[in-house]
Amino acid sequence: MDEKAFKARTKKLAVAIIKQVDKLPRSLATDVIAKQLIRSGTSIGANYRAACRAKSTPDMINKLKIVEEESDETEYWLELLTEAGLTPRDQVADIYKETDEILSMTIASIKTLRAHKS
Repeated sequence: MDEKAFKARTKKLAVAIIKQVDKLPRSLATDVIAKQLIRSGTSIGANYRAACRAKSTPDMINKLKIVEEESDETEYWLELLTEAGLTPRDQVADIYKETDEILSMTIASIKTLRAHKS
């Protein structure tokens, strides 16, 4: 996937997360998880954009590692929402799937960059 398409995909994910958070029932638990989910979910695209402006391959790898971490964290918060019974699994299934695909592609990119660096 090219850079422009991946940027668009990560931004679309962030928008979907924001919209989903607005649908959550209000409680102390959901408010806390929602804030964390918005932080990590919107950070994926922001950090990917930073990776695209990297000054070197090691710099790009470091920035993509942040994308990896934020994607994994986003999955964690989505899992917590469903496992705690705060939202039905089917309501966040598409967001979870997209986050997982972005995570997988990011890991693959990191491996490719490391192989070319060696």
